[in-house]
Amino acid sequence: MDIVGLIPSFGNVFFTIAMFVIAILVIVTVHEFGHYIVGRWSGIHAEVFSIGFGPVLAARVDRHGTKWQLAALPFGGYVKFLGDADAASGKDVAALSALDAKRRRASMHGAPLWARALTVAAGPVFNFIFAVLVFATFMMWRGVAVDTPVVGQITPLPNVVNELQMGDLITAVDGRETSDLEAFYNTIEDVPPAPVVTYDVMRDGQALQVQGPYPQPPLAGSISLQSAARDAGMQPGDVIVSVDGTPLSAFSELRDMVAASGGSTLDLEVWRDGTVLDLALTPRSTDLPMAGGGFETRWLIGLTSGSIFEHPTRMPGVVEASQAAVSQTWEIMRTSLEGLYYMVTGMISTCNISGPIGIAETSAAMASDGVADFIWFLAVLSVAVGLMNLFPIPVLDGGHLVFHAWEAVTGKPPSDGAMRIFMTVGLTILISVMLFAITNDLFCP
Repeated sequence: MDIVGLIPSFGNVFFTIAMFVIAILVIVTVHEFGHYIVGRWSGIHAEVFSIGFGPVLAARVDRHGTKWQLAALPFGGYVKFLGDADAASGKDVAALSALDAKRRRASMHGAPLWARALTVAAGPVFNFIFAVLVFATFMMWRGVAVDTPVVGQITPLPNVVNELQMGDLITAVDGRETSDLEAFYNTIEDVPPAPVVTYDVMRDGQALQVQGPYPQPPLAGSISLQSAARDAGMQPGDVIVSVDGTPLSAFSELRDMVAASGGSTLDLEVWRDGTVLDLALTPRSTDLPMAGGGFETRWLIGLTSGSIFEHPTRMPGVVEASQAAVSQTWEIMRTSLEGLYYMVTGMISTCNISGPIGIAETSAAMASDGVADFIWFLAVLSVAVGLMNLFPIPVLDGGHLVFHAWEAVTGKPPSDGAMRIFMTVGLTILISVMLFAITNDLFCP
């Protein structure tokens, strides 16, 4: 056996597991801290805040009497409140009966309904808040594109005429006016693909006509996860020179050829930093959300288009960044729920559901792309975890909120016997969904 040859594989597996553990611990910590802090503010005492399950590796008790611990199995965490029998907040009848009125008020099961409901809802809400903070921070760090089509850093392309210069204000492309950045991109859709197009620009107060490459050339702006392009080793900045021997001038030509492939393998000639590579990519059938709602199924290789130049950016204010971050979070939630509906109704493939293996692979891939991409992924995952926990399934936070709503309407909670049945049903549903997702990870293309 070639032990040395196995070292890279072991390294990759270890890296994947490590990134998965880090992702889960961050998201779970945010979620459970929401339960903990809102519970404390509501007068509910947390006995244990645990990161991980199983044997305790390290622990300390704070001045509020909460035991903070790190456990051996780092695949989740929990907050155990006073009066809880377990990490799932089951009722400890014997412990509750021994409490006086004041201490019972400090338990999860003896607190007022409003306190219990807020404490339960706080977990998912903190997941959403975490995502909003990350999205807003990224927007303020990276900036947003200015509203006018001003040429920034020029993107290197092979064997092209490019007379554009940094600072040029593009006023027209191929005779079509571009009054602002939105008009610039709308104009591109009407410009026929060609190796060279004409740009009207304002340069140092002077109106000029210059020649340059097509605004959106066959340039890889980003590489999608779990895609044919990523598997083939493509990188941002790669230029697709030809497909099956046919030269390309525009990214739209590449998109059309992939769509028309029917899933057949395509031979790509790719230019990268002066070197030409020959790659074979097989498009994959992918369900994509549409801007107006719904999904469409298309053949894709996993590339998004780049531009012939970078756009100058400006620093948004806190309010603008926060509003955009909230919109981003809401859009993730909307498309997730819409995708679930389309899967349940059979309109798109159930292979869109990923399990722990898929999440682990994605975590590792994003971490490999850089710390910033990994943190962005954590924010997206946080939204997904928060949304999942709001589903009205017993065991999940959403199920507890349904029980609290029942209590608000009827004046009393479900009986202990009914709760045990509900929890068993909820746990069965969760285990079934998890097994289904793992099956997808193993067998879906």
